Amino acid sequence: MSSPANPPSPPNPSPESPTQGLDYRAAGQDLELYNKTLDGMAHWVRRTHTPRVMDGFGGFASLVSLDFNNRLFARNYKHPVLVSGSDGVGTKLKVAAMMNRHHTVGIDLVAMSVNDCLCSGAEPLFFLDYIAIPKDNPPLVEALVRGVSDGCIEAGCALVGGETAVLPEVYRDGDYDLAGFCVAVAERERLLTGKRIRVGDLVVGLGSTGLHSNGYSLARKIVFERAGLGVDSLIPELGRTAGDALLEPTRIYARVITELLNHYPVKRKVVRGIAHITGEGLEGNVPRILPPGCRVRLWKNSWQVPAIFPWLQRLGGVSEEEMFHVFNMGLGMVLVVSRHFAGSIIKQVERLGIPAYLVGEVAAGETGLDFVERPHCPI
Repeated sequence: MSSPANPPSPPNPSPESPTQGLDYRAAGQDLELYNKTLDGMAHWVRRTHTPRVMDGFGGFASLVSLDFNNRLFARNYKHPVLVSGSDGVGTKLKVAAMMNRHHTVGIDLVAMSVNDCLCSGAEPLFFLDYIAIPKDNPPLVEALVRGVSDGCIEAGCALVGGETAVLPEVYRDGDYDLAGFCVAVAERERLLTGKRIRVGDLVVGLGSTGLHSNGYSLARKIVFERAGLGVDSLIPELGRTAGDALLEPTRIYARVITELLNHYPVKRKVVRGIAHITGEGLEGNVPRILPPGCRVRLWKNSWQVPAIFPWLQRLGGVSEEEMFHVFNMGLGMVLVVSRHFAGSIIKQVERLGIPAYLVGEVAAGETGLDFVERPHCPI
């Protein structure tokens, strides 16, 4: 039997055809682009390195000196305790993506972990980050690491390493996630645990810059779904666009807390406890540091609430109770202090450029928090 005059041509092999070899790029990974990503972050990592960092950039692990009795540290440590914390930025990343502005969320990342460690009275030592992206994007990663670097400089700790994970089948284009890890050190006898808090102590609130990095699922729903605003919408009562207001970085309290604890050593029992006000607001975080038999009374209208909070409340028809349950409402840190030193502490904090307020007192009762009217003579 003769062959057909024009036999059909075999089909062209597809990129995934078994007749054609695959490579890593076909699977969504570009190693050349990955190396460009690493090159872009090197400068931002190295600029944070203190004399404690013993190695350079690019090794398998990072080396940090723990010789606590030399000039590398602000003070000597007889019984050093390592204090660690880990956190992320949450759905604030969605706002960063909408704005195509990514460096400020790196500051948020550092702030969330460092501020937690400060609550133990610890000195930040070093920080590591984890960045997960759907595909290599050197400009994006450099912007993120730049922000982390800025945050580490503000916190006085070194960015010593991290991980950039390219996960094409986990994240969609435009999505990414961040996680951060802080290690700090405290003298064992100087640890703040809240056990020294007593009935009659006063509560000092340190001002926040806005939402910090909590409550963004609700904030985004209010602004972009309920109100139908865009990130470029100018908000007269805020004096800026919605996107700028929502992307305001979390305040890092490292310098002010370190200075206060150096000025008032824990053994003097002046600063009794510190709470970082994050998710669940004041009611969810202040009681975490209270010993049994102590209850905090926060005085209504005793601090300046940033304009973004009443704006969100009005825009979304949110109850006051829900606002205080979700957001920090203008207080990023709360200190429980000796009654006799509250005024001095407020002056020192304000001298460092951070708003500070006398916002409450410790009373006897079941562990918890109440909002009450401010007494006429709190001190």
